[in-house]
Amino acid sequence: MIKYFSLFILLLLFGCKDTYNGPSIPDVPVSEQINVTSLQYPELRRDGGYVYLNGGYKGILVVRQSANLYLAFERACTYDPTAACAQVEADQSGLFIVDSCCGSQFNFQGGVMAGPAVYNLKQYRTSLSGSLLYITN
Repeated sequence: MIKYFSLFILLLLFGCKDTYNGPSIPDVPVSEQINVTSLQYPELRRDGGYVYLNGGYKGILVVRQSANLYLAFERACTYDPTAACAQVEADQSGLFIVDSCCGSQFNFQGGVMAGPAVYNLKQYRTSLSGSLLYITN
């Protein structure tokens, strides 16, 4: 009897595990390469500068953290990524990222500052080789 009770408890513990890992932003292949010193991207020459790229599901936001560190985020808002208007952009103040559709705010590291979004922005991998920035998933 104790054996069955123990098995029942184990099934409850492992059978009810929450497997939801965030919003269902469609996975699309991302393989971008940009020259961060190019005249096409003057904003990437200063810390805190950012640019928008085509690619990803709804676009990519690249943010320069420092001369050697760039972050790249999916522009689909994590609150409702499939909404037609759900696309994040830097606020006019340049202090945070906002989705004007739902009002969610994110910092320039992709973290949620204000909801209704509760999940951070989807981040893509970046690697810098000389002046070439590679963005992949």
